[in-house]
Amino acid sequence: MSHRFGLRVYYEDTDVGGIVYHANYLKFIERARSEWVRALGVDQVALRAAGQVFAVVRIEADYVAPGRYDDLLEVETVPEAVGPARAVLVQRVLRGGRTLFAARVTLACLGPSGRPVRLPAALAAAGAPRLGDKTRP
Repeated sequence: MSHRFGLRVYYEDTDVGGIVYHANYLKFIERARSEWVRALGVDQVALRAAGQVFAVVRIEADYVAPGRYDDLLEVETVPEAVGPARAVLVQRVLRGGRTLFAARVTLACLGPSGRPVRLPAALAAAGAPRLGDKTRP
């Protein structure tokens, strides 16, 4: 299930030249992932109360073009593959359909001991191939 999240670039998101500061793209995609999980019906507050959290364990990122102050951006989140305790997502920050930033993010679901636990069913069924599936492109 693909998800889209819109946002505007505020002054606080930019450097002195009015260009989005590189670390803020990570914040943008984090917000979009939270909204994607919410759209799947996963209650992260209830998960946390049960001792489960999501942790980013890997990010591969490409900065393609600069975002600027007052831009309207859209973050696209697409699940690439899921496993029992982790998911790989592709996220892109777009302006008018043009990619400004692209990332491949691996998330793990961790239990109270900090060890991996099974993903919530809604996330595991998010429409992505299973990790290790040989039919995956």
